[in-house]
Amino acid sequence: MHAEPSIPNQLETYFDRLWPICRSITGNGLRESLNILGELLPLKMHEVATGSKVFDWTIPKEWNIRDAYIITPEGKKIAQFTLNNLHIVNYSIPIETKINWEELSNHLHHIPELPDAIPYITSYYKETWGFCISHNEWKSLPREGEYTVYIDSTLEDGHLTWGECVLEGETQDEVLFSTYLCHPSMANNELSGPLATAFIYHELSKIKNRKYTYRFLFAPETIGVIAFLHQRGKHLQEHLKAGYVLTCCGDPGPLTYKRSKHRNSLADRAAEHVLKHSGDEHRIIEFAVGGSDERQYCSPGFNLPVGSLMRTPYQQFIEYHTSLDNKSFISFEALAHTVHTYVSICRVIEMNNKYTNKIPFCEPQLGKRGLYPSSVDPIFNRTELHRLLHFLSFADGKKELIDIAEWRNESALHYEDLISKCMAADLI
Repeated sequence: MHAEPSIPNQLETYFDRLWPICRSITGNGLRESLNILGELLPLKMHEVATGSKVFDWTIPKEWNIRDAYIITPEGKKIAQFTLNNLHIVNYSIPIETKINWEELSNHLHHIPELPDAIPYITSYYKETWGFCISHNEWKSLPREGEYTVYIDSTLEDGHLTWGECVLEGETQDEVLFSTYLCHPSMANNELSGPLATAFIYHELSKIKNRKYTYRFLFAPETIGVIAFLHQRGKHLQEHLKAGYVLTCCGDPGPLTYKRSKHRNSLADRAAEHVLKHSGDEHRIIEFAVGGSDERQYCSPGFNLPVGSLMRTPYQQFIEYHTSLDNKSFISFEALAHTVHTYVSICRVIEMNNKYTNKIPFCEPQLGKRGLYPSSVDPIFNRTELHRLLHFLSFADGKKELIDIAEWRNESALHYEDLISKCMAADLI
Protein backbone atom coordinates (compact mmCIF):
# COMPACT_ATOMS: atom_id res chain seq x y z
CA MET A 1 0.00 0.00 0.00
CA HIS A 2 1.35 3.40 -0.97
CA ALA A 3 0.09 6.54 0.73
CA GLU A 4 1.51 9.84 1.86
CA PRO A 5 2.80 9.32 5.41
CA SER A 6 0.89 12.36 6.65
CA ILE A 7 -2.52 11.22 5.43
CA PRO A 8 -2.93 8.27 7.86
CA ASN A 9 -1.96 10.58 10.75
CA GLN A 10 -4.47 13.22 9.69
CA LEU A 11 -7.17 10.58 9.26
CA GLU A 12 -6.54 9.35 12.77
CA THR A 13 -6.66 12.87 14.23
CA TYR A 14 -10.10 13.53 12.76
CA PHE A 15 -11.27 10.02 13.62
CA ASP A 16 -10.49 10.63 17.29
CA ARG A 17 -12.48 13.86 17.26
CA LEU A 18 -15.52 12.31 15.56
CA TRP A 19 -15.53 8.99 17.43
CA PRO A 20 -17.25 10.03 20.72
CA ILE A 21 -20.17 11.84 19.06
CA CYS A 22 -23.58 10.17 19.15
CA ARG A 23 -24.92 10.53 15.62
CA SER A 24 -28.29 9.60 14.19
CA ILE A 25 -30.32 10.41 11.07
CA THR A 26 -31.16 13.79 12.63
CA GLY A 27 -30.02 15.86 15.56
CA ASN A 28 -27.16 17.79 17.09
CA GLY A 29 -24.65 14.95 16.85
CA LEU A 30 -25.08 14.85 13.09
CA ARG A 31 -24.64 18.61 12.78
CA GLU A 32 -21.61 18.63 15.09
CA SER A 33 -19.96 15.92 12.98
CA LEU A 34 -20.67 17.82 9.76
CA ASN A 35 -19.11 20.95 11.28
CA ILE A 36 -15.91 19.05 12.09
CA LEU A 37 -15.71 17.60 8.58
CA GLY A 38 -16.35 21.12 7.31
CA GLU A 39 -12.80 21.95 8.41
CA LEU A 40 -11.56 19.66 5.62
CA LEU A 41 -13.79 20.86 2.78
CA PRO A 42 -16.24 23.76 2.33
CA LEU A 43 -19.49 21.99 3.19
CA LYS A 44 -22.78 23.77 2.62
CA MET A 45 -25.48 22.63 5.03
CA HIS A 46 -29.00 21.81 3.84
CA GLU A 47 -32.00 21.06 6.05
CA VAL A 48 -35.44 19.57 5.45
CA ALA A 49 -38.16 20.04 8.06
CA THR A 50 -39.92 17.28 9.98
CA GLY A 51 -43.04 16.15 8.16
CA SER A 52 -41.76 17.01 4.68
CA LYS A 53 -42.66 14.46 2.00
CA VAL A 54 -39.72 13.14 -0.02
CA PHE A 55 -40.99 10.65 -2.58
CA ASP A 56 -42.61 7.79 -0.61
CA TRP A 57 -41.01 8.85 2.69
CA THR A 58 -41.65 11.49 5.36
CA ILE A 59 -38.89 13.28 7.27
CA PRO A 60 -39.15 12.05 10.89
CA LYS A 61 -38.97 14.04 14.08
CA GLU A 62 -35.55 15.18 15.24
CA TRP A 63 -33.94 13.08 17.98
CA ASN A 64 -31.44 14.28 20.57
CA ILE A 65 -30.16 12.58 23.69
CA ARG A 66 -28.24 13.73 26.76
CA ASP A 67 -28.05 10.67 29.02
CA ALA A 68 -29.37 7.15 29.57
CA TYR A 69 -28.71 4.27 31.95
CA ILE A 70 -30.19 1.39 33.94
CA ILE A 71 -29.85 0.89 37.70
CA THR A 72 -30.00 -2.74 38.82
CA PRO A 73 -31.77 -3.97 41.98
CA GLU A 74 -28.37 -3.95 43.70
CA GLY A 75 -27.89 -0.26 42.84
CA LYS A 76 -25.33 -0.80 40.09
CA LYS A 77 -25.50 1.61 37.14
CA ILE A 78 -25.19 -0.23 33.81
CA ALA A 79 -25.70 0.42 30.08
CA GLN A 80 -24.42 3.96 30.54
CA PHE A 81 -24.83 6.08 27.43
CA THR A 82 -21.99 8.36 28.55
CA LEU A 83 -19.57 5.41 28.52
CA ASN A 84 -20.67 3.92 25.19
CA ASN A 85 -23.35 5.50 23.03
CA LEU A 86 -24.22 2.12 21.50
CA HIS A 87 -25.88 1.22 24.82
CA ILE A 88 -29.00 3.13 23.84
CA VAL A 89 -31.34 2.06 21.04
CA ASN A 90 -30.98 4.93 18.60
CA TYR A 91 -34.12 7.12 18.58
CA SER A 92 -35.33 5.86 21.98
CA ILE A 93 -38.12 7.96 23.47
CA PRO A 94 -37.61 9.57 26.89
CA ILE A 95 -38.55 7.46 29.89
CA GLU A 96 -38.00 7.37 33.65
CA THR A 97 -39.59 4.43 35.40
CA LYS A 98 -39.13 1.44 37.70
CA ILE A 99 -39.84 -2.01 36.22
CA ASN A 100 -39.20 -5.69 36.86
CA TRP A 101 -36.93 -8.03 34.88
CA GLU A 102 -39.72 -9.50 32.78
CA GLU A 103 -40.68 -6.10 31.39
CA LEU A 104 -37.10 -4.86 31.10
CA SER A 105 -35.94 -7.93 29.19
CA ASN A 106 -38.29 -7.02 26.34
CA HIS A 107 -36.24 -3.85 25.86
CA LEU A 108 -32.74 -5.38 26.15
CA HIS A 109 -30.72 -6.38 23.08
CA HIS A 110 -27.66 -8.64 23.06
CA ILE A 111 -25.87 -11.08 20.75
CA PRO A 112 -25.33 -14.61 22.13
CA GLU A 113 -22.89 -15.41 19.29
CA LEU A 114 -20.70 -12.41 20.24
CA PRO A 115 -20.86 -12.47 24.04
CA ASP A 116 -18.61 -9.44 24.58
CA ALA A 117 -20.12 -7.20 21.90
CA ILE A 118 -22.68 -4.41 22.33
CA PRO A 119 -25.08 -4.48 19.35
CA TYR A 120 -26.18 -1.41 17.41
CA ILE A 121 -30.00 -1.15 17.22
CA THR A 122 -32.27 1.61 15.89
CA SER A 123 -35.97 2.42 15.86
CA TYR A 124 -36.33 5.49 13.64
CA TYR A 125 -39.93 5.08 12.55
CA LYS A 126 -41.56 3.33 15.53
CA GLU A 127 -41.59 5.09 18.86
CA THR A 128 -40.12 2.80 21.50
CA TRP A 129 -37.11 2.58 23.78
CA GLY A 130 -34.39 0.08 24.50
CA PHE A 131 -30.86 -0.67 25.66
CA CYS A 132 -28.03 -2.72 24.19
CA ILE A 133 -25.61 -4.69 26.35
CA SER A 134 -23.19 -7.56 25.93
CA HIS A 135 -24.54 -11.08 26.22
CA ASN A 136 -22.21 -11.75 29.15
CA GLU A 137 -23.62 -8.79 31.06
CA TRP A 138 -27.17 -9.84 30.16
CA LYS A 139 -26.51 -13.29 31.69
CA SER A 140 -25.21 -11.76 34.92
CA LEU A 141 -28.21 -9.54 35.64
CA PRO A 142 -30.57 -10.52 38.48
CA ARG A 143 -34.00 -11.79 37.48
CA GLU A 144 -35.63 -10.59 40.69
CA GLY A 145 -36.04 -7.10 42.09
CA GLU A 146 -36.76 -3.64 40.76
CA TYR A 147 -34.83 -1.89 37.99
CA THR A 148 -34.70 1.85 37.31
CA VAL A 149 -34.69 2.92 33.67
CA TYR A 150 -33.69 6.44 32.68
CA ILE A 151 -33.50 7.96 29.19
CA ASP A 152 -33.09 11.72 28.86
CA SER A 153 -33.91 12.28 25.18
CA THR A 154 -36.17 14.43 23.03
CA LEU A 155 -38.18 13.54 19.94
CA GLU A 156 -39.75 16.65 18.45
CA ASP A 157 -40.22 18.61 15.27
CA GLY A 158 -36.92 19.72 13.79
CA HIS A 159 -34.85 19.03 10.70
CA LEU A 160 -32.85 16.46 8.78
CA THR A 161 -29.43 17.86 7.80
CA TRP A 162 -26.92 16.99 5.12
CA GLY A 163 -23.65 18.55 3.98
CA GLU A 164 -22.72 19.08 0.34
CA CYS A 165 -19.70 20.44 -1.48
CA VAL A 166 -19.06 21.02 -5.21
CA LEU A 167 -15.55 21.16 -6.66
CA GLU A 168 -16.01 22.93 -9.98
CA GLY A 169 -14.47 21.65 -13.20
CA GLU A 170 -14.33 22.87 -16.79
CA THR A 171 -17.62 21.13 -17.68
CA GLN A 172 -20.96 20.49 -16.01
CA ASP A 173 -20.42 16.73 -16.26
CA GLU A 174 -20.27 15.42 -12.70
CA VAL A 175 -18.67 12.71 -10.61
CA LEU A 176 -20.43 12.07 -7.28
CA PHE A 177 -18.94 10.88 -4.00
CA SER A 178 -21.72 9.99 -1.56
CA THR A 179 -21.23 8.83 2.01
CA TYR A 180 -23.42 8.50 5.07
CA LEU A 181 -23.05 10.10 8.48
CA CYS A 182 -25.71 8.83 10.86
CA HIS A 183 -24.29 6.09 13.12
CA PRO A 184 -22.94 6.50 16.64
CA SER A 185 -19.46 5.25 17.59
CA MET A 186 -18.53 2.74 14.91
CA ALA A 187 -15.35 2.88 12.86
CA ASN A 188 -15.53 1.00 9.57
CA ASN A 189 -19.30 1.17 9.10
CA GLU A 190 -19.50 4.86 9.98
CA LEU A 191 -16.43 7.05 10.08
CA SER A 192 -14.32 5.42 7.36
CA GLY A 193 -16.61 6.64 4.55
CA PRO A 194 -16.87 10.33 5.55
CA LEU A 195 -13.15 10.54 6.33
CA ALA A 196 -12.17 8.97 3.01
CA THR A 197 -14.55 11.28 1.15
CA ALA A 198 -13.15 14.40 2.81
CA PHE A 199 -9.57 13.44 1.97
CA ILE A 200 -10.50 12.56 -1.62
CA TYR A 201 -11.72 16.15 -1.94
CA HIS A 202 -8.38 17.36 -0.59
CA GLU A 203 -6.44 15.34 -3.18
CA LEU A 204 -8.70 16.16 -6.15
CA SER A 205 -8.53 19.87 -5.38
CA LYS A 206 -4.82 19.69 -6.32
CA ILE A 207 -5.60 18.57 -9.88
CA LYS A 208 -5.24 21.46 -12.32
CA ASN A 209 -7.62 21.95 -15.24
CA ARG A 210 -10.16 19.43 -14.01
CA LYS A 211 -12.55 18.40 -16.77
CA TYR A 212 -15.24 17.09 -14.41
CA THR A 213 -17.15 18.77 -11.60
CA TYR A 214 -17.02 16.73 -8.39
CA ARG A 215 -19.91 16.65 -5.94
CA PHE A 216 -19.40 15.45 -2.36
CA LEU A 217 -22.38 14.44 -0.23
CA PHE A 218 -22.43 13.65 3.51
CA ALA A 219 -25.98 12.59 4.41
CA PRO A 220 -27.87 10.28 6.74
CA GLU A 221 -28.15 6.87 5.12
CA THR A 222 -31.35 6.12 3.18
CA ILE A 223 -33.62 8.98 4.30
CA GLY A 224 -30.91 11.61 3.83
CA VAL A 225 -30.05 10.48 0.30
CA ILE A 226 -33.75 10.20 -0.52
CA ALA A 227 -34.19 13.83 0.59
CA PHE A 228 -31.09 14.81 -1.41
CA LEU A 229 -32.40 13.08 -4.55
CA HIS A 230 -35.77 14.74 -4.06
CA GLN A 231 -33.95 18.04 -4.59
CA ARG A 232 -31.05 17.05 -6.86
CA GLY A 233 -32.27 13.95 -8.69
CA LYS A 234 -33.20 15.64 -11.94
CA HIS A 235 -29.90 17.51 -12.01
CA LEU A 236 -27.97 14.27 -11.56
CA GLN A 237 -29.95 12.56 -14.30
CA GLU A 238 -28.80 15.31 -16.65
CA HIS A 239 -25.18 15.67 -15.55
CA LEU A 240 -23.90 12.64 -13.60
CA LYS A 241 -21.34 10.57 -15.51
CA ALA A 242 -20.02 8.48 -12.61
CA GLY A 243 -20.71 8.11 -8.91
CA TYR A 244 -19.53 6.14 -5.91
CA VAL A 245 -20.92 5.34 -2.46
CA LEU A 246 -18.21 5.24 0.21
CA THR A 247 -18.66 2.83 3.10
CA CYS A 248 -16.51 0.27 4.94
CA CYS A 249 -13.32 1.85 3.59
CA GLY A 250 -10.97 1.33 6.52
CA ASP A 251 -10.57 -2.34 7.45
CA PRO A 252 -7.42 -4.20 6.36
CA GLY A 253 -9.30 -6.49 3.95
CA PRO A 254 -8.86 -6.42 0.16
CA LEU A 255 -10.67 -3.87 -1.97
CA THR A 256 -14.12 -4.78 -3.28
CA TYR A 257 -15.89 -2.99 -6.12
CA LYS A 258 -19.66 -3.26 -6.35
CA ARG A 259 -20.90 -2.46 -9.84
CA SER A 260 -23.74 -0.14 -10.70
CA LYS A 261 -26.81 -1.63 -12.36
CA HIS A 262 -25.36 -0.42 -15.68
CA ARG A 263 -22.43 -2.84 -15.16
CA ASN A 264 -20.41 -1.05 -17.86
CA SER A 265 -20.77 2.63 -16.99
CA LEU A 266 -17.79 4.98 -16.80
CA ALA A 267 -17.87 4.50 -13.02
CA ASP A 268 -17.59 0.74 -13.43
CA ARG A 269 -15.01 0.73 -16.21
CA ALA A 270 -12.69 3.21 -14.50
CA ALA A 271 -12.84 1.46 -11.11
CA GLU A 272 -12.35 -2.01 -12.53
CA HIS A 273 -9.54 -0.83 -14.80
CA VAL A 274 -7.63 0.76 -11.90
CA LEU A 275 -8.09 -2.31 -9.70
CA LYS A 276 -7.02 -4.68 -12.48
CA HIS A 277 -3.71 -2.88 -12.99
CA SER A 278 -3.07 -1.87 -9.37
CA GLY A 279 -1.41 -5.10 -8.31
CA ASP A 280 -3.67 -5.08 -5.24
CA GLU A 281 -5.79 -8.05 -4.21
CA HIS A 282 -9.40 -7.22 -5.03
CA ARG A 283 -12.71 -8.59 -6.17
CA ILE A 284 -15.64 -7.38 -8.27
CA ILE A 285 -19.24 -8.01 -7.22
CA GLU A 286 -22.52 -7.31 -8.97
CA PHE A 287 -25.11 -4.77 -7.89
CA ALA A 288 -27.54 -6.07 -5.26
CA VAL A 289 -30.08 -4.28 -3.09
CA GLY A 290 -28.39 -5.39 0.13
CA GLY A 291 -26.03 -2.54 0.86
CA SER A 292 -25.98 1.21 1.26
CA ASP A 293 -27.25 4.24 -0.67
CA GLU A 294 -26.52 2.77 -4.10
CA ARG A 295 -30.04 1.37 -3.64
CA GLN A 296 -31.44 4.89 -3.95
CA TYR A 297 -29.19 6.06 -6.80
CA CYS A 298 -29.81 2.88 -8.80
CA SER A 299 -33.57 2.73 -8.15
CA PRO A 300 -35.64 2.39 -11.36
CA GLY A 301 -36.68 6.05 -11.54
CA PHE A 302 -33.07 7.26 -11.42
CA ASN A 303 -30.89 4.30 -12.47
CA LEU A 304 -27.78 6.43 -12.11
CA PRO A 305 -24.27 5.10 -12.84
CA VAL A 306 -23.29 4.73 -9.18
CA GLY A 307 -21.10 1.93 -7.84
CA SER A 308 -19.24 1.48 -4.58
CA LEU A 309 -15.56 0.81 -3.87
CA MET A 310 -15.05 -0.51 -0.35
CA ARG A 311 -12.92 -3.02 1.47
CA THR A 312 -14.74 -5.80 3.37
CA PRO A 313 -18.43 -5.20 2.58
CA TYR A 314 -21.09 -4.57 5.20
CA GLN A 315 -22.44 -7.70 6.91
CA GLN A 316 -19.36 -9.68 5.82
CA PHE A 317 -17.29 -8.94 8.95
CA ILE A 318 -18.45 -10.17 12.35
CA GLU A 319 -17.77 -6.79 13.93
CA TYR A 320 -20.48 -5.19 11.75
CA HIS A 321 -23.07 -3.15 13.70
CA THR A 322 -21.46 -3.89 17.06
CA SER A 323 -19.04 -2.27 19.48
CA LEU A 324 -16.31 -4.49 18.01
CA ASP A 325 -16.26 -2.17 14.98
CA ASN A 326 -13.91 0.19 16.79
CA LYS A 327 -10.57 1.89 16.25
CA SER A 328 -8.61 -1.33 16.74
CA PHE A 329 -10.54 -2.98 13.90
CA ILE A 330 -9.51 -0.50 11.20
CA SER A 331 -6.17 0.54 9.70
CA PHE A 332 -5.48 4.16 8.86
CA GLU A 333 -2.93 2.97 6.29
CA ALA A 334 -5.68 0.92 4.63
CA LEU A 335 -8.04 3.91 4.77
CA ALA A 336 -5.39 6.13 3.15
CA HIS A 337 -4.88 3.46 0.48
CA THR A 338 -8.63 3.55 -0.26
CA VAL A 339 -8.33 7.32 -0.74
CA HIS A 340 -5.35 6.78 -3.07
CA THR A 341 -7.30 4.24 -5.12
CA TYR A 342 -10.29 6.55 -5.52
CA VAL A 343 -8.00 9.38 -6.63
CA SER A 344 -6.42 7.05 -9.21
CA ILE A 345 -9.91 6.24 -10.50
CA CYS A 346 -10.62 9.96 -10.89
CA ARG A 347 -7.34 10.49 -12.73
CA VAL A 348 -8.39 7.80 -15.21
CA ILE A 349 -11.86 9.36 -15.56
CA GLU A 350 -10.25 12.74 -16.24
CA MET A 351 -8.03 11.28 -18.99
CA ASN A 352 -10.58 8.92 -20.51
CA ASN A 353 -11.30 10.96 -23.61
CA LYS A 354 -11.52 10.04 -27.28
CA TYR A 355 -8.29 11.46 -28.67
CA THR A 356 -7.76 12.31 -32.35
CA ASN A 357 -4.34 12.09 -33.99
CA LYS A 358 -3.94 15.27 -36.05
CA ILE A 359 -1.56 13.47 -38.41
CA PRO A 360 -3.60 10.37 -39.28
CA PHE A 361 -1.85 9.42 -42.54
CA CYS A 362 1.14 7.24 -41.64
CA GLU A 363 3.19 7.85 -38.50
CA PRO A 364 3.97 11.44 -37.53
CA GLN A 365 7.64 12.39 -37.61
CA LEU A 366 8.38 12.26 -33.89
CA GLY A 367 12.05 13.08 -34.04
CA LYS A 368 11.58 16.67 -35.12
CA ARG A 369 9.18 17.09 -32.20
CA GLY A 370 11.68 15.70 -29.69
CA LEU A 371 9.53 12.62 -29.05
CA TYR A 372 11.62 9.95 -30.77
CA PRO A 373 14.74 9.06 -28.77
CA SER A 374 17.97 8.21 -30.48
CA SER A 375 18.74 4.50 -30.55
CA VAL A 376 22.20 5.28 -29.18
CA ASP A 377 20.72 7.20 -26.27
CA PRO A 378 21.78 5.39 -23.07
CA ILE A 379 18.35 6.06 -21.52
CA PHE A 380 16.46 4.86 -24.60
CA ASN A 381 13.17 3.36 -23.39
CA ARG A 382 11.62 1.12 -25.99
CA THR A 383 8.51 0.47 -23.85
CA GLU A 384 7.66 4.16 -23.65
CA LEU A 385 8.27 4.62 -27.36
CA HIS A 386 6.01 1.71 -28.27
CA ARG A 387 3.35 3.03 -25.91
CA LEU A 388 3.49 6.41 -27.65
CA LEU A 389 3.25 4.84 -31.11
CA HIS A 390 0.44 2.58 -29.90
CA PHE A 391 -1.49 5.55 -28.54
CA LEU A 392 -1.13 7.56 -31.74
CA SER A 393 -2.13 4.57 -33.85
CA PHE A 394 -5.37 4.10 -31.91
CA ALA A 395 -6.17 7.80 -31.43
CA ASP A 396 -8.83 7.82 -34.12
CA GLY A 397 -11.42 9.92 -32.29
CA LYS A 398 -13.54 6.84 -31.61
CA LYS A 399 -11.71 4.88 -28.92
CA GLU A 400 -11.52 5.97 -25.29
CA LEU A 401 -8.22 5.89 -23.41
CA ILE A 402 -9.29 2.95 -21.22
CA ASP A 403 -9.83 0.86 -24.36
CA ILE A 404 -6.50 1.96 -25.84
CA ALA A 405 -4.67 1.04 -22.64
CA GLU A 406 -6.47 -2.28 -22.30
CA TRP A 407 -5.36 -3.22 -25.82
CA ARG A 408 -1.82 -3.31 -24.38
CA ASN A 409 -3.07 -4.72 -21.06
CA GLU A 410 -1.67 -1.85 -19.04
CA SER A 411 -2.90 0.99 -16.88
CA ALA A 412 -4.26 4.16 -18.44
CA LEU A 413 -2.30 6.02 -15.78
CA HIS A 414 0.88 5.23 -17.74
CA TYR A 415 -0.41 7.56 -20.47
CA GLU A 416 -0.70 10.69 -18.34
CA ASP A 417 2.71 12.19 -19.17
CA LEU A 418 2.56 10.89 -22.75
CA ILE A 419 -0.73 12.69 -23.43
CA SER A 420 0.66 15.94 -22.03
CA LYS A 421 3.66 15.71 -24.38
CA CYS A 422 1.45 14.96 -27.38
CA MET A 423 -0.78 17.94 -26.63
CA ALA A 424 2.24 20.21 -26.16
CA ALA A 425 3.52 19.03 -29.57
CA ASP A 426 0.08 19.67 -31.11
CA LEU A 427 -0.19 16.03 -32.19
CA ILE A 428 -3.66 15.42 -30.68
